[in-house]
Amino acid sequence: MEIDKKIILKLIQALEDLKRSLKGIEIDKNDDSIEEEIETSGIVIKSPIVGTAYLAPEPGGKKFVEVGNKIKKGDTIMIVEAMKTMNHIPSTSDGIVKEICVEDGQPVEFGQKITILE
Repeated sequence: MEIDKKIILKLIQALEDLKRSLKGIEIDKNDDSIEEEIETSGIVIKSPIVGTAYLAPEPGGKKFVEVGNKIKKGDTIMIVEAMKTMNHIPSTSDGIVKEICVEDGQPVEFGQKITILE
């Protein structure tokens, strides 16, 4: 595949023009989502892996935790399935479940807030 030098020169010129037009304008480089800007009171438990969150050990089964449950450090709060492996996600501290931030079967990302404890 041959790259046309004229196209590259036009792109470089367009970028330089854009750079000149933005001179003196401060660009916010903060990529944090608005959701994380909101103050959350309590202990936030985040997903340690990427996968699919399951709130119960089997479909239709009793959920590991529900809002208002008192849990201890190490208790399983949900399962995150990744690559056909069921990973039990433990609580990182003692507390009362204030909010469950994911739905059953929802995909989760690394570091995504999954539960909030009081």
